[in-house]
Amino acid sequence: MTILLDENAAAGGTAVTAVETGAEWLDACRVEDLAPGWGEAAWLNGRQVALFRFPDGSVHATDQRCPATGARVMSRGIVGGRIVEGRPVRTVASPLHKEVYRLDTGECLNADGGEGGSVPRLEIFPVRLEAGRVRVEVS
Repeated sequence: MTILLDENAAAGGTAVTAVETGAEWLDACRVEDLAPGWGEAAWLNGRQVALFRFPDGSVHATDQRCPATGARVMSRGIVGGRIVEGRPVRTVASPLHKEVYRLDTGECLNADGGEGGSVPRLEIFPVRLEAGRVRVEVS
């Protein structure tokens, strides 16, 4: 279920329940807990999630599991950016084999498909910042 907080929730207000979606907005951490340019891991709703904060203050969340290897290492990845189709996109490179994933779509930008022919995709989670807190929608 998606939980929407009213503007006064941080000051002791009540949470408002929205429609059933099979996902929840979960509190991950304070924005200031995330150092710009680095990743951190969080345990949310029984899942390991990698969180990345960029110097402009934006935050992205992905599955902690590397799609290519299955190892739970993405928060240790290298954050950066690429120009894709003439526009900048935020990226993270796996710390193991350096596959580069878009943080907006999860698409792998440098995989050839390997033996099975399928290009791995990184699971991306929606993020919102509320009252200095990072909230992630995890199903």
